[in-house]
Amino acid sequence: MKTIMIIDDEENMLKKTKSFLENYDFEVVTASNNREALEHIDETKGGNINLILVDTIMPSDKKPAFFSMKPTSKMNLDTNNTENFLQKPFTKEQLLSFVKDKI
Repeated sequence: MKTIMIIDDEENMLKKTKSFLENYDFEVVTASNNREALEHIDETKGGNINLILVDTIMPSDKKPAFFSMKPTSKMNLDTNNTENFLQKPFTKEQLLSFVKDKI
């Protein structure tokens, strides 16, 4: 089972996204801020997380989006690469496709 961490300050977004992804057999860990996320990663040594979705702003539009990254990646994160962003609001189908593509 693949594990996804979602970091978002909107509690409703966390709950809905978590519930939806769990229906597709993903394990989902949530955090409402970076501190919580880092604590979880520290406790588990990040070993069980396959993908992290972070609430952020797309650099080109200044609109809310999820930014995806793999925690084991050794390369620098390219926040200018729009392929790593899923602009909000998104449909359930867009979210599932985005996650499957990134994992």
